Amino acid sequence: MPRKERITKKEITAAAFRMVRKEGVEELTARKLAGAAGCSTQPIFRVYQNMEEVQTEVLEEASLFFEAFYDNYPKSQATPFVNLGLAYISFAQKEANLFRMMFLSEDRNGKSLYELLNGKKGNVLQEINRAKSEGCEDPQGLFMKMWIFIHGAACMVITGDYDLGITETVGQLVDAYRAFR
Repeated sequence: MPRKERITKKEITAAAFRMVRKEGVEELTARKLAGAAGCSTQPIFRVYQNMEEVQTEVLEEASLFFEAFYDNYPKSQATPFVNLGLAYISFAQKEANLFRMMFLSEDRNGKSLYELLNGKKGNVLQEINRAKSEGCEDPQGLFMKMWIFIHGAACMVITGDYDLGITETVGQLVDAYRAFR
């Protein structure tokens, strides 16, 4: 009779996600994950072929986490792209390690930054449609300009060079929208 599994793939993935969230993806090693999951490395490699596969799973979890973060972020601004920008910048502030893995890494499981940001609910498309309904002639082009501005601000958060409060950030995003429109 085979031995009963003591730790599941779901538990290993959850431990890996917690680890990356706290310490960063570069700290995710088999030994450290085993310690975090409370097991040896054997159960890890029983359910995953290698650590790259674990990272792939963690990125998928991070994507779902970001989607939930965005869904729960207050949508108080009427100007298109401002709520998206505020949520993205806030995610960089509150979840720096997940942000780095998702939005500052070349390895994103074949997904583009746009796909990660858009999510399953079409967050970006909703904003593009809002801009279009306001009469914007090139809402996709406007998104690209806003995205460069928003992503730059979030990167400044990561490097410690962004010190604007929410009121100033809203002002900057609204000004950028008006200037780019």
